[in-house]
Amino acid sequence: MLFDTTIGFIGGGNMAEALIKGLLAGGMSPGRIIVAEPAAGRRAFLAETLKVKAVEENTAAAAASQMVVLAVKPQVAASVLSGLDGSVSADKLVISIMAGISTISIEESLQNGTRIVRAMPNTPALVLSGATAICAGRRADAADLDLARELFLTVGTVATITERQMDAVTGVSGSGPAYAFSFIEALADAGVKNGLSRDTALALAVQTLLGAAKLVQESGDHPAVLRDRVTSPGGTTISALHTLENGRFHGLIMDAVDAAVKRSRDLAGIKLL
Repeated sequence: MLFDTTIGFIGGGNMAEALIKGLLAGGMSPGRIIVAEPAAGRRAFLAETLKVKAVEENTAAAAASQMVVLAVKPQVAASVLSGLDGSVSADKLVISIMAGISTISIEESLQNGTRIVRAMPNTPALVLSGATAICAGRRADAADLDLARELFLTVGTVATITERQMDAVTGVSGSGPAYAFSFIEALADAGVKNGLSRDTALALAVQTLLGAAKLVQESGDHPAVLRDRVTSPGGTTISALHTLENGRFHGLIMDAVDAAVKRSRDLAGIKLL
């Protein structure tokens, strides 16, 4: 059903590009995808590289689509939504990936009866390995959620949650890749400090994180159980873990997520009307 739908993207940034690539990889015709993007250079790139229709005006993409994906920064939500009000009729499904902007705020900014599904994907969607959470607005039904799930499954995994959990998702998986990138960088730097070449250290750090994540995913074991299996009595790993805990590693990660969640809630306070 998804591949028979005309989809309009409002915003042609990285996440829109990732979703479009996922759709095309899944077999969707480029002719069913329209992207509204204000930057001429970016429009040209999307049209030439992905062979989709790229337009300047948001209203043109919205009016010609059955599904409208809001892929813009939350800071510009007010101006974007006010400009779309006359182009998004109640028969269209609107999917928002704007961090912190509630479905109620979007519903109140668009025409009465608009169906909204809110989503929080993350940047690994660019390599079709994203993690996305979705939730329904007041008027969206099970079929709308199924359609949204089908969209985001093209770029990774999907979890269905309640909207009150969306800020937590933002802090864990939305911002989570940045935490992982920072850890990979630090691990590689430590390898260089101890005599490895930069390329070797980075390659080992990347594969270690990739392999560890895959082991958690495929084994079904709790991370603590897997950690214990590589932590020999009196060995190197327990010495390293002791140092991490002295530095509040576990607590710092939790504090970082808390900070991201708080910022997501702050963004929810942006006035759209």
